[in-house]
Amino acid sequence: MTISTPWRLFRVGLLSLLLGGTHMANAGTEAPAPKAADKRFFQPKFIKQQLLKATQWQLAHPKHSGTDWTNGAFYAGVFAAYETTKSKLILDSLMAMGERNKWRPGPRYDHADDIAICQTYLNLYRLKKDQRMIQATIDTVAKLRRVTGREVREHGLTWWWCDALFMGPPVLAKLGAIQKDPSYLTFNDSLYRQTYRHLYNKQEHLFARDAAYLWSESGEGKKESNGQRIFWSRGNGWVMGGLVQLLSELPQTHPSRPFYTTIFKEMSARLLSLQQPDGLWRSSLLDPQAYPGGEASGSGFDCYAMAWGINQGLLDKAQYLPAVQKAWVALNGLVSEEGRVGWVQPIGADPRRDFSAESWEVYGTGAFLLAGSEVIKLK
Repeated sequence: MTISTPWRLFRVGLLSLLLGGTHMANAGTEAPAPKAADKRFFQPKFIKQQLLKATQWQLAHPKHSGTDWTNGAFYAGVFAAYETTKSKLILDSLMAMGERNKWRPGPRYDHADDIAICQTYLNLYRLKKDQRMIQATIDTVAKLRRVTGREVREHGLTWWWCDALFMGPPVLAKLGAIQKDPSYLTFNDSLYRQTYRHLYNKQEHLFARDAAYLWSESGEGKKESNGQRIFWSRGNGWVMGGLVQLLSELPQTHPSRPFYTTIFKEMSARLLSLQQPDGLWRSSLLDPQAYPGGEASGSGFDCYAMAWGINQGLLDKAQYLPAVQKAWVALNGLVSEEGRVGWVQPIGADPRRDFSAESWEVYGTGAFLLAGSEVIKLK
């Protein structure tokens, strides 16, 4: 779907009023305070209200089966919203989801899509200490560990698409922490580094979605209308979100931590340079002009990751805070009065144009909730 010119102009004008002009991030300068019209977007009361509203709307509009990967991303955000708001209604909804699913992952033990929901089971286990909540996850990962290396998978990898780096690594890291078993982290390292070597572009500091988007040495490969390589916003956003979840669990002294922090910093810098004047990122990162309108799910994960990086001291506040502020204000411009997060690209494996203010997906809401859960911590 092509976004109409009048709507684009209205939307850009609205965001311009909210944002107070175009941002240019400069390292070494003090981050400007939000303008008077923007300050309400950063008030804890406002952020909590937005998280509650978006959560309640999305819970009232389910879309996919309980253990689907889309819900893995959504409920990661719902749990973050609970931690931020301490809403009993949200906690009850999380527990109800687990009970409906019988605390089980999806049926494919060796596919990261089917264990993404386990992130939330593990988070809830830390609150309730009920072994039922994590036993099926433990059993599924144990089976994966037994067969990895003996079966041929697509492209010779277990995690052969970049989105998997959000779905799988946090589960292994959380299990390792809960079980006090560092072998889970070693296993994660082996799978993660395979994907990194295969899909990470060390010049662009971005991940290809999968092998279909890799370029040969002769320069052949899928490309955008402007001749640039295709780097998908949501796919890279999911990698960033996964790095946050992974680094949050990884001990500070773990020998692999510098490997992950380096990726996080490299990708953050590249994504900072690709943020558009309205504060959002386009579906295709290197051809923004061909994709009018910011995309909520990729932008939400980027905002989340950069805010977390600032809060953890991994990213320079003066350089990154203006970008996070702009992204958060812009993301709120995509939320309807009733709480629907719009402008979300539909399910797919590559950049798409067929989305609008009416387009929503549960993972778009998850990304928004994660973003707000970190923005509220900014000082």
